[in-house]
Amino acid sequence: MAENSSAEKTEDPTERKLRNAREEGQVARSVELPAAAVTIGAILTLFFIGGYWIKQMAEIFASGFKFDRKTLDNPDLMVTAFAHQMGEAFLLIVPVLLVTAVLAILSSGATGGYLFSLKNTLPKFSKLSLLSGFKRMFGANAAIELLKAILKFSLVTIVLWALVSRQMDPMMQLGQMAIEPALAAAGWMIAESALWLSLSLLVIALIDAPYQKYSFIKRMRMTKQEVKDEMKDMEGQPEVKQQIRRRQREMANNRMIQKVQDADVVITNPEHFAVALSYDPTGDGAPILLAKGSDHMAARIREEAEKHGVEMFAAPPLARALYFSTEVDQAVPETLYLAVAQVIAYVFSLADVRPGVAPMLKPQPKVPASMLFDANGKLMTS
Repeated sequence: MAENSSAEKTEDPTERKLRNAREEGQVARSVELPAAAVTIGAILTLFFIGGYWIKQMAEIFASGFKFDRKTLDNPDLMVTAFAHQMGEAFLLIVPVLLVTAVLAILSSGATGGYLFSLKNTLPKFSKLSLLSGFKRMFGANAAIELLKAILKFSLVTIVLWALVSRQMDPMMQLGQMAIEPALAAAGWMIAESALWLSLSLLVIALIDAPYQKYSFIKRMRMTKQEVKDEMKDMEGQPEVKQQIRRRQREMANNRMIQKVQDADVVITNPEHFAVALSYDPTGDGAPILLAKGSDHMAARIREEAEKHGVEMFAAPPLARALYFSTEVDQAVPETLYLAVAQVIAYVFSLADVRPGVAPMLKPQPKVPASMLFDANGKLMTS
């Protein structure tokens, strides 16, 4: 079966495959974008500082032919003078170097991000294969690269032809001008032509960058079976299972905490355990346990109850009995009906307290011996 053929790779790559490919140095890369950015940056820099740059370079060049008596008497000073002139010339090109370096770094990471992989520096003997070489020379990627080269050459040729045609008359007039205005006009024409030519490279780069991203994702596509195998492999990893269970517990706890605001009473230990109960007096059902927790979760339940004004009732034996005998969203056991009813009746009576009416005495609910638990969930012997 041609299960892994490219024709059947219809699924988008998973995050794991993209991460593995990145670790191996495989990312989307466009060589056209850095080339265009560096070229345009260099030309724009020279375009703005060209006049000052040429003037300073001319002065440095002219100073190389000027010698005083001290230099003529001591030829060793020629080395020092030459080094000084080279240093001044280097300082003049520093702005161009800085601009091109910054643009090269920024543009190189624009498509696939920044990446340094040692695997790319290691020799790959597979590249020495004649079959692989023929595939690279005559494959689809080679055809695309050839088409890009033809398009680049054609576009640059068209732009160059348009520039020469437009500037033909001004170029013919240079011979009739004085040397200084002629050189200034020629410099301006060269700078403008170079700028337009570099902008034509930007057109190629703006086409190539999205294509490289599309081509990379297409190469990374997976078959449905590969996606299934990867999911099975990831689910089989203990750390992944643990993370999934932890996430599921967090989601379940968050949903449970949100139910506390609908509770009628929260029965506490008062510190180690807390259970939230809800009762519908119009129905014939038993009270429902909406949330329960110990230690940290109990503290969260109490905080949520306090935030929403839910009454809290301290009854350690009853809180432990409900915690260890009843699950969330279940009705309280029949053996605890009387104790829970006393607490709920007292809580409901607090809502009916009015001036001049004495409140109901706080009950002391008793838990049957069969429901007496210790802090570890073990039944206590009478």
